[in-house]
Order: sequence, then C-alpha cells, then structure tokens
Amino acid sequence: MDKLEPSPRAAKRKPSAELFLELWLFRARWLMAPFYVGLVFALAALFFVFVQAAIKDLSHLGDMSPEAAILMALTLIDLSLAGNLLLIVIFSGYENFVSKIDTGDDEDRPGWMGTVDFSGLKLKLVASIVAISAIALLKAFMELAEGQDISDRHLAWLVGIHLVFVVSGVLLALMDWLASKTEKS
Repeated sequence: MDKLEPSPRAAKRKPSAELFLELWLFRARWLMAPFYVGLVFALAALFFVFVQAAIKDLSHLGDMSPEAAILMALTLIDLSLAGNLLLIVIFSGYENFVSKIDTGDDEDRPGWMGTVDFSGLKLKLVASIVAISAIALLKAFMELAEGQDISDRHLAWLVGIHLVFVVSGVLLALMDWLASKTEKS
C-alpha cells in the first residue's frame, strides 16, 4: 500500500497580499541600522571625551594626591564602562534585530557575539548602568572625603537613583528567571 501524501498544491498558501506585507515588515528591520550607526558616533564622541579627560588628568600626575589619582581612575573606568555598554548594544542589537555580523574566521570576534539574546542584552544593560551609577556614587563620596562641598540633597539623589537601578536590575533578573521557568513547564 502506498501512503498518500498531500500534494504541494493541497497545502494552504497565504494570499499574495499577506506574503507581500510580511516581506516588507521583515525588511523594515533595516530601518534600525542607522540607529546603530548613530551609536557608533556616540562611541567616537565618548572616546574623544575619554582622551580629553586622560590628557587633562595625566598632565597633573606629578602633583596628584592618591585620592585624586583614584578619582581619575574612576572617571576613566566610568567612561570605559559606558563605551563597553555602547558596544554591547551596537553588536547585540544589530545581530538580534537587523542582520548577523559576518566576521569570517576573525579570532578577535568576542565570544559573546551572536549569543546574547534580547533578555541577556537587557541584563547586561542594567548591570552596566548599575556599575556606572556605583562609580558616580563612589566618586561623590571620594570628593566629599577630599573636602569638596557636596550637598546632602545631591548625595541623597545619587544614593536613591543608584538604589532604583539596583532594585530594577534585581526585578528584571527575577522576571527573566520566572519567564524561563514558565517556558520550561
């Protein structure tokens, strides 16, 4: 006995208007590409600010106190974290929403590229924001310890904003964890 298989014509086809719409919706993802190019310009601007800050601070290296050296390092770390954050958003966003980046066999391709999904991107983004906020808070406390005049209100805002970022990050991670448990069920 031969098995009867449905003919290709028997399979239900979508109307051509629906196929056309879906094709153009899929192609619309390329509208995001200029956003990522804009973020590359933001990264270049951040690099310019980093170089300016490094030159300014390093020119006073001879008479720099240990506290001032720590503040300089924290400023440069803060800028580098912001740069890393931009790269993560550029690479992951482009690969998740526009197109895969073909780097060939380049050994310098970061291991996380192509593996960070939207959920992972959100967590990395929040973690970077928390780190940047923590550095800003630490810088304010260091400046206060050096005798600079920082108002209690300003410090309270820095602490409050940092706590909001931390709580938001924990809640986001919890939501992703709960969603992953729900998907497995």
